[in-house]
Amino acid sequence: MTDHPESALHFPFETMPAFGEIVEVRPGILWTRVPLPYRLDHVNIYLIRDGEGWAIIDTGIQTADAKQTWEDILAGPLQGARITRVIVTHYHPDHIGLAGWLCKRFDAPLLTSFSTFMGCKVISQGANESMTRYNFDFYLSHGMTEQAAGVVAIQGNEYLRRVGDLPKSFLRLLMPDTLEIGGRAFRVMTGDGHAAEQVMLYCEDEALLFAADQVIEKISPNISVFADEANGDPLGHFLRSLRFLRTEIPDDVLVLPGHRRPFHGLHQRCAELEAHHQERCQRVLDACAGGPKSIADLVPVLFTRELDPHQMSFAFTETLAHVNRLVRRGEIRAENREGRIYHVLAGAVSGTAG
Repeated sequence: MTDHPESALHFPFETMPAFGEIVEVRPGILWTRVPLPYRLDHVNIYLIRDGEGWAIIDTGIQTADAKQTWEDILAGPLQGARITRVIVTHYHPDHIGLAGWLCKRFDAPLLTSFSTFMGCKVISQGANESMTRYNFDFYLSHGMTEQAAGVVAIQGNEYLRRVGDLPKSFLRLLMPDTLEIGGRAFRVMTGDGHAAEQVMLYCEDEALLFAADQVIEKISPNISVFADEANGDPLGHFLRSLRFLRTEIPDDVLVLPGHRRPFHGLHQRCAELEAHHQERCQRVLDACAGGPKSIADLVPVLFTRELDPHQMSFAFTETLAHVNRLVRRGEIRAENREGRIYHVLAGAVSGTAG
């Protein structure tokens, strides 16, 4: 995820709750946070009053710290409470990692999209030996050194192991279903780009949008191209999803995101994200104007800070997402040179890679 400058969004809660602390967003809607072992150090968890219990939205990653935070919540502010449903917005481990553990503990059903349920099963295979080799070759073909590709292919995907076993079955959430939770009606919406068929819940009566990672204050969600869909256009999908939100959802909703603070200013934030990605596409074009560039050449153009293997894996695949968007728009083209892929401006005469 990429940091952005502060904007003029309105925040009804100036500070985020401490890990395990509960904040009431609205009557019958609670907000807490669970720790992550990364630079982005938390994920938001929401609870919605559901009859005599609580439906939860997202779960956190499978780590000892995350589990202990849940134990503190269940022994403290939610002591004696029943979890009625586990709703997961998308298949990334920081959102689905403890879903199976909570479903089993409370004999609660899992509600999510088909892409999330199946995608979680597929993404967890990224930690096995054959996929590690496949990813290594993928990184190598786009300009990484063998040493860097080896580190990123192994250590960069460590987080994929942070998901517990899911239930054998689930209840599918599909746009434009209506999901009723404790007397509230939520329109099921899905977005793409950050994760396929990412679930968002919109309560029109109370102007609430549980936006998952589609729209977040200050940071942009990671948009990645992975080896198993090397020519995909997730950035195009993401931008289309932003336009959909601006069309379908009023600007005055309270956005409840998957990370950082709830805010007002949905349309502005969508516009900021669109402008952010256009600026980064322009950086790629400017770099390619100087001669053929591999993805490895372009990563430092978009990410200027030092990156650990986990961050490099996302930086690399997000750089490729911007390149693929430009290829789809016909502004640059790819050239395969002895097994290495370089990108040049669409009208440029091939030159020396660098």
